[in-house]
Amino acid sequence: MTMIDLLAAAGSGAGTIAPTRLDPVELFLMADIVVQTVMVGLLLASVWVWMIIVSFSMRMGKLGKATTAFETEFWQADDPETLISRSKGDIPAGRVAGAGLAEFRRSAKKGIRDKNATLARIALAMEGQVAAEADKLSERLTFLASTGAVAPFVGLFGTVWGIMNSFFQIGQQNNSSLAVVAPGISEALFATAIGLFAAIPAVIAYNRFSNDVGRFEARLQRFADKVHAQVSREMEAG
Repeated sequence: MTMIDLLAAAGSGAGTIAPTRLDPVELFLMADIVVQTVMVGLLLASVWVWMIIVSFSMRMGKLGKATTAFETEFWQADDPETLISRSKGDIPAGRVAGAGLAEFRRSAKKGIRDKNATLARIALAMEGQVAAEADKLSERLTFLASTGAVAPFVGLFGTVWGIMNSFFQIGQQNNSSLAVVAPGISEALFATAIGLFAAIPAVIAYNRFSNDVGRFEARLQRFADKVHAQVSREMEAG
């Protein structure tokens, strides 16, 4: 190679700037249609996960404050029935107390012959309502659990497909150079990264919120026990 050829090669290479970091947008645009579909699905799942995280956090905060206010007013009220009716079923503690009150009214209509049996039915009614409230709060958490468990495998599917496509390109071009296979592998691995991006916050949030729901359920159960004890005292006094 002559000196002129060397200078020409150096000049052509000087104008080319190698990328210094990965470009997620470029990786997405260059990926296979199947890998792109996987990425879009995982990104949508990630957006939905964060929407659930934000909305559930706000909901639990509001429920905690509303329940505290209701319980304080309930134990100070001269007429708890009016307070329960005024809450309009918006507060879980109000619905729990309302379930016990409704069972007491049904028993009182026919005349209370067995106080122990009546108290047992009131307790069961409130326990059932407590469980229903917990189930209602846990409904949207199912998506978090599913995303945390499935998203990494969906991303892995995109990665496997992308790697298969890269090896196919090697066969088509009869070239096993790393320059041929590396871009496809990078795009494929990006699918796994997005899967983890969706799964990690989903798992963390699910564990945290499940604990919050469990503590809130225990709080409602303690309130139900106190209501049951108060009803028992009033029935004994009557």
